[in-house]
Amino acid sequence: MTLTDLSNGFRDDEQRRRVRAVIHDRLADDRDPQECRYLMRFWWQLSMPYQEVSMEDLRLNVHQPKLDVVEELINAIRSSHAQIDAWAAGAERAFPVVEDRGFRGSSGSES
Repeated sequence: MTLTDLSNGFRDDEQRRRVRAVIHDRLADDRDPQECRYLMRFWWQLSMPYQEVSMEDLRLNVHQPKLDVVEELINAIRSSHAQIDAWAAGAERAFPVVEDRGFRGSSGSES
């Protein structure tokens, strides 16, 4: 299944930004660099008409339950704008904001 149609499935840029923020802020955790890399490729895919990542890449590199949430998002994008809004609200409730350890480490601050 190709993912090149995803960038056209949003109501507007605001909805796309919200979904991308959920992926960036709540799913892409730099404690698992491989998974994070593929989630960020998927994040990029949501704005691009070409293939940045495949479903197979995601299945091989993203762990449950995040893979389930990504698949739910893909289905929502292909269903309706209301489903996308519901996905974002649910993902925001289910996943806390991830602390960006890479940025913290490169800025010299310690905790």
